[in-house]
Amino acid sequence: MANTSIKKVVLAYSGGLDTSVILKWLQTNYKCEVITFTADIGQGEDITQVREKAELQGVKQIFIEDLREEFVSDYVFPMFRANALYEGEYLLGTSIARPLIAKRQIEIAREVGANAVSHGATGKGNDQVRFELGYYALQPDIKVISPWREWDLNSRTKLINYAEAHQISVPKDKRGEAPFSVDANLLHISAEGKVLENPNIPAEEYVFSRTVDPSNAPDQAEEIKIEFAGGDPVAINGIKMSPASLLSLLNEFGGKHGIGRLDLVENRFVGMKSRGIYETPGGTILLKARRAMESLTLDKGAAHLKDSLMPKYAELIYNGFWFSPEREMLQAAIDHSQASVNGEVKLKLYKGNIIMMGRHSSVSLYSENLVTFEEGTADYNHSDAEGFIKLNALRLRIAEMVRQKTK
Repeated sequence: MANTSIKKVVLAYSGGLDTSVILKWLQTNYKCEVITFTADIGQGEDITQVREKAELQGVKQIFIEDLREEFVSDYVFPMFRANALYEGEYLLGTSIARPLIAKRQIEIAREVGANAVSHGATGKGNDQVRFELGYYALQPDIKVISPWREWDLNSRTKLINYAEAHQISVPKDKRGEAPFSVDANLLHISAEGKVLENPNIPAEEYVFSRTVDPSNAPDQAEEIKIEFAGGDPVAINGIKMSPASLLSLLNEFGGKHGIGRLDLVENRFVGMKSRGIYETPGGTILLKARRAMESLTLDKGAAHLKDSLMPKYAELIYNGFWFSPEREMLQAAIDHSQASVNGEVKLKLYKGNIIMMGRHSSVSLYSENLVTFEEGTADYNHSDAEGFIKLNALRLRIAEMVRQKTK
């Protein structure tokens, strides 16, 4: 039943079939004005047609915004400072995009006087949670409309029939059963569903769009240098560039050499397992380079503590808690650790592999003179190790002596 208290709603609008149907459904079911918001976060699609599609459905207020720089500088890079991986492998490409979209939707709702927001996420996935936790964290009294949890258009056929009944154009590749669903942004592209639902069947090559098959990558390896300042990459091969430009270039390098493919069965926040195919070429290179830079510049205690915090941090982002106080607390600690993460890393890219070629930093904690097996510095006395070992062995010795006495 329509909620007559809703006068204006801001819809996260891609211009595709699903959100075009949602747009009409909101107008019809809620009898409200719909404002569309389309974010360019590097998904690689031509979004110039989005305005025309929205206008054809009678939308008066249309927001189309280039958020690529904000996405990378304020979301991707802070996340990478934690070297975040969900369940040990996933670089969180979809997860990290949702809080930015939610934030901008709420800002637009305030600007236009809307009292509701809407999204196109399904009722089985994680994105409904991510969007709505973001909405409520930023605007506690906002009304949220999730059509996939309300309407009866629960099949592709019903969706297409509804679109045709309301003169909504249906892309040819959407007729019948789509082979799989895709989500993309500047950090990654993911594919899931349909032909990918059986985790025992490998993904066909046509599923991949950002990376070449590693076996078909160039036979000639390529070396690159990444410079870091305060934990973030700032230059490639000596050329300074903006965050979005830098990540785009890393994507080009990685895609060319078949780097960053991942076939993953993950645990969704809503409880079920799902299989996804991910391509994160630039992010995979960046993670390797960042950890190399930190290996030189982070103190052991700080580095190990940071690694122990990472799984919780990654889980918070995966589950949609970007705007939570605990994520912000962790971020403050992580950011504090990055002041000395400065220097340059050299990598070789070859047929899906990232090979370490060197790293250096003016604030490196690595001492060649201290670690050498030759005659080194007097700062380390070999005989000191005896007492160190005996103290650490004390509890082990006591436990074994007690065990022997009680035999």
